[in-house]
Amino acid sequence: MILVVRNDLKMGKGKIAAQCSHATLGLYKKLLHRAPKALNRWEMCAQPKVVVKIESEEDMLVLQERAKSLKLPTHITIDAGRTQIAPNSRTVMAILGPVEVVDDVTGGLKLL
Repeated sequence: MILVVRNDLKMGKGKIAAQCSHATLGLYKKLLHRAPKALNRWEMCAQPKVVVKIESEEDMLVLQERAKSLKLPTHITIDAGRTQIAPNSRTVMAILGPVEVVDDVTGGLKLL
């Protein structure tokens, strides 16, 4: 699983951790019913997670469209805005799939 964090929001470390957790759980819930075999493969491989950064919401949405075009499941967390950032901000996108396919989408991004 790749977690794509919006760097432009300047979230604190704790906020990023919480948003990544929300994104992971959101995608997990989607896959539980839609793609249980893919979820099981991920679980059997020790549930790897890699966190990368992206510079804008627009860039994140472009990546999501690219992932969808490759049939990769995604989930974007939208924050309630009670603490550090504006309500309804898209904060983190989770993507799951075979490494070689996911790399086509996120391979050019830098680690957080």
